[in-house]
Amino acid sequence: MLDPGHGGTDTGARGESGAVEKDVVLEFARGVRGALQGEGYRVVMTRNDDSNPSYDDRAAIANANRDALFISFHISSTGTVGTARTYYYQFWSPIPAAGAPSTPNPAPGLTGWEEAQRLHAEMSHRFADALQVELAQRFSNSPGRSAGVALRGLRSIDAPAVAVEISSVSVSDPSSLSAMAAQLAAGITQCVAGFRPASATGTK
Repeated sequence: MLDPGHGGTDTGARGESGAVEKDVVLEFARGVRGALQGEGYRVVMTRNDDSNPSYDDRAAIANANRDALFISFHISSTGTVGTARTYYYQFWSPIPAAGAPSTPNPAPGLTGWEEAQRLHAEMSHRFADALQVELAQRFSNSPGRSAGVALRGLRSIDAPAVAVEISSVSVSDPSSLSAMAAQLAAGITQCVAGFRPASATGTK
């Protein structure tokens, strides 16, 4: 499952040189799709045009596909140009106030839409770390490990899910972002192969 962020009237980050996040991430996702399909994977995209599905629509597309890995693509507005970061969803558990009643656990099998990612939190973290290792080898000065953040686009995904953010839209030449597509596709394909061999899913 490949999820190019933003789209439509939601352009995402914009650079002074003319780079627009929604367009570049769609280009990235298409490149990754081609690389994965070349290795025998079935690939579904949450959008393949200049539309902007809601978070729930994107989740519905993802959750309709069993045994999936979900990767969302973004470009930062700041940061060191030519670096890549991978994120997984971090659930934060607030400390209850003294004397406050405890929140009951949901009944088995009734995980709420907003809690879907919780079932995959550990696997998403592992997937994010593995992908960050691959990207750090290809994008100099990138961190060696992923980071946990509360990204709304990941929370309702009922599968291992990560977000990849390339830095940054503030480049002097927009074509330099397009030049990152091949290495991004190579890193993602290598990582996915370690988690979901195409031969094991019957697609190759």
